[in-house]
Amino acid sequence: MPGGPVDVAKGLDEVSIAINDPGEIDREHHGWPDRLMINVGNVVAWLFPLLMIGIVAQVILRQSGVNQAWLDDAQWWIYGFAMLTGFAYAITTQSHVRVDILHQNYSPAKRARIEVFAIGWLLLPFLVIMTDILLHYAWSSIVALEGSSSPNGLHHLYLLKSSLPVMFIIAMIAAWGVFKRNLQVFSVIKLHTVLLWMLPAALFFFTRAFHYVFYWFYALTSDLAPRRITKEAVFSQVGLFAIALLALLIVISLVRSRNTSKEA
Repeated sequence: MPGGPVDVAKGLDEVSIAINDPGEIDREHHGWPDRLMINVGNVVAWLFPLLMIGIVAQVILRQSGVNQAWLDDAQWWIYGFAMLTGFAYAITTQSHVRVDILHQNYSPAKRARIEVFAIGWLLLPFLVIMTDILLHYAWSSIVALEGSSSPNGLHHLYLLKSSLPVMFIIAMIAAWGVFKRNLQVFSVIKLHTVLLWMLPAALFFFTRAFHYVFYWFYALTSDLAPRRITKEAVFSQVGLFAIALLALLIVISLVRSRNTSKEA
């Protein structure tokens, strides 16, 4: 009977799990992206005790008249790395801050559509764009062998900056897992449904993919300077190439899906 003792006990169990281990919620529906992110999050969580030790040690050292700049840098390194991982972990476990006044009263299918739209059209495009930007950011830091601004600080800052695109890729994996899990609630997973529900992210991804393919083609087959390569006429057409490829993939998927339905 709905609302009976069994349902109440189940609800209390879910609340208890949400407080103690959000990664256990809806675990039977988790795919490999979800399991990967939860395992990564559980490992990285051990950085927070290390961060606390570093903060306490620095306070004691400062009160003793000793200032260790490298310890300050280490705290920021640990905090930044752990928080970015926590961002992806919150996506997977849906433990991020959200307003559920209306959302909680919707049907499961309607909630899933909202999640898929939010991830596919809003979150994933941001993650893809940031990953592309941070790859260049990290590479510039590696080339310059960037270090700390303090003589006694940590002088391999490029290692931390190199982790930024990696963390955003992990966040994309986490977002993809939640996206797929919710899409399955109201639709069959087909290539065209996936591409349509994540159209902005897919369009940007293909645009950048064509850009890099053409860039490295010219870099490896011509004597053009790196800054001159992107001024070639073909780079003004990469958006059209991306749209054409995206449309072609959607059409092929739709045709194959209809043929499979007729055969069944």
